[in-house]
Amino acid sequence: MLKAGIVGLPNVGKSTLFNAVTRTRNAEAANYPFCTIDPNVGIVTVPDSRLRELQRIAKTGVVIPAAIEFVDIAGLVKGASQGEGLGNKFLTHIREVDSIVQVVRCFEDADVHHVSGDVDPVRDIEIINTELILSDLEQVSKRRERLTKEIKRGDKAAAAEEAVLEKIESYLNEGKPALVVELTPEERALSTPLFLLSDKPTIFACNVRESDLASADTNHFVQQVRDYVGMHLACEAIVISAQIESELVELSPDEAQAFLAELGVQESGIGALIRSTYQLLGLRTYFTAGEKEVRAWTIHAGDTAPRAAGVIHSDFERGFIKAETVAYDDLIRCGSVAAAREIGLYRMEGKDYVVADGDVLIFKFNV
Repeated sequence: MLKAGIVGLPNVGKSTLFNAVTRTRNAEAANYPFCTIDPNVGIVTVPDSRLRELQRIAKTGVVIPAAIEFVDIAGLVKGASQGEGLGNKFLTHIREVDSIVQVVRCFEDADVHHVSGDVDPVRDIEIINTELILSDLEQVSKRRERLTKEIKRGDKAAAAEEAVLEKIESYLNEGKPALVVELTPEERALSTPLFLLSDKPTIFACNVRESDLASADTNHFVQQVRDYVGMHLACEAIVISAQIESELVELSPDEAQAFLAELGVQESGIGALIRSTYQLLGLRTYFTAGEKEVRAWTIHAGDTAPRAAGVIHSDFERGFIKAETVAYDDLIRCGSVAAAREIGLYRMEGKDYVVADGDVLIFKFNV
């Protein structure tokens, strides 16, 4: 299961957000730096309204959503790459995740300590990114030193890797994360084994006060974050209120919806954050739907039908014959598999078929 790491400066709401996303109280959330030391890990289901419609058609009481893993990582501070704060130990924790959710404080509150003394979300983003970049620079430099010896021996693979790392290092030296370096698929394959911190897909969570959630689009801190990450990092920014989310954990779905309505919002930011993180990880969903259960299965974008079948069981992939499939929208419009089949929307696909997000599939196999 792929992991998304929640990172940021101390006291920006990371652990509160983790508790809300995972609907637990596993992470200590306190008003002092470094209240999180060891990473907290939780499995999070991915909100997907399509499951309810498929449940209605399949007439089943069992629904199993897709899931991803979230990791709450201790706060970083300026100088972390040189051991400041909790230092390199937590940079290592970031290295182990597949994507980053960077929480940025977008509210002022004299009662909540800020490690830098005042609220400046762009400065905070740059502090985090600088530490990731400095750590990457050290790693790239060491790798290039080792490659020099291999290149002198005429190793062409080493020369190809060196050329890619030189390109990446030039960006890092300019204070730009590896994420924005334009690389061909072949070049990216050469850099992937380094697991560069600043190369991880990133989404920014703008943490606002409860009273600001409904008017977040006019919040000047949120606007600063959106402008900055859009221009410099080509990343998405989602608005959340970690404190509201932590309160929603204690409520039933109906009570939560009523509470949000009082605040003037239709949906909490958590659903959007989880869905965006799922997409950020390059994940897609296909469904199986029958009387036994409706289930969302997680695949990677671009996966073929046999690989998708293998998610259910390796025998399905090994003995794959064909996939019966119908697009979700077509199935909902027709109202049943039988109706979709009658008008030719339910079709057979072979080994080369690339599964689309939302496909409803039945696999035929023989082992």
